[in-house]
Amino acid sequence: MHSVGRRATALLSTLALSLAGGSAICAAARADEPRLAVPAPWQIGMQAPGSPVEQRIHTLNDWVTVIIVLITIFVGALLAFVLWRYNAKRNPTPGTVSHNSMLEAAWTALPVLILVGIFIPSLRLVYYEDRTHDADMTIKVTGHQWYWEYTYPDAGGMHFDSYMINDEDLKTDAQKKMRHLLVDNQLVLPVGKNVRILTTSADVIHSFFIPSLGVQRYAIPGRTIETWVRVNAPGDYYGECNQICGMNHSVMPISVHAVSPDDFKAWLDKQKAKNSNASLDAPSSVTLASEH
Repeated sequence: MHSVGRRATALLSTLALSLAGGSAICAAARADEPRLAVPAPWQIGMQAPGSPVEQRIHTLNDWVTVIIVLITIFVGALLAFVLWRYNAKRNPTPGTVSHNSMLEAAWTALPVLILVGIFIPSLRLVYYEDRTHDADMTIKVTGHQWYWEYTYPDAGGMHFDSYMINDEDLKTDAQKKMRHLLVDNQLVLPVGKNVRILTTSADVIHSFFIPSLGVQRYAIPGRTIETWVRVNAPGDYYGECNQICGMNHSVMPISVHAVSPDDFKAWLDKQKAKNSNASLDAPSSVTLASEH
């Protein structure tokens, strides 16, 4: 009985580790390809990571999954053993043992060790995603009811609003499949650069959330909260406001268009030349991205 349990535990833990490693390898294989980071129908796992922060989130998730699988196997095997070993047929006379110091110490110390094994990498991840000390540029994100405002302080305070494209303005089937995600002005970021993100709100609490980039910060009136991102590969990355913020909470999508540093500089120069926030146009690549 003990031998079978040990073999089953070893097999399932190996499978769990293999699946975790396989997902990381697949994500790494896609890291250099242009991406369209959106949820997939019937998706169970997380989106493929598009930033170092999200890669660490995946690693922590895989680690916790392995721990959960091992605990489930152990508890299930223990219950099966107890049902087999201490059933009424094998033990017509109930035992009288009510205390075991070693056993109580073990079931106290083991959960503590498990929690420490989860707590330490979790704390390291929280500090890692908190902020970058080597920012190449800064983006200020302001939440409004119900749209996002993006400001580029390093570009003379250039800013623009980003609204969701209404259903009636979606022309193609591909665009209709992206309903509630497409916006008129995407947030454009350079690939491979450390971008400081400062979030705030002009009215109520919002939340700036981009799953595939590992970005999630509250936007709170009267406060400026910091986080950061470094996009691994060119592409389009989508998110939502995930703090219920009123009647039109569902029409606050986030669309990030990541381009090469040279393309970003060209886009930035183009926007500066226009010198008009009201009539801001996205680069041609962004317009094409909206037609996915």
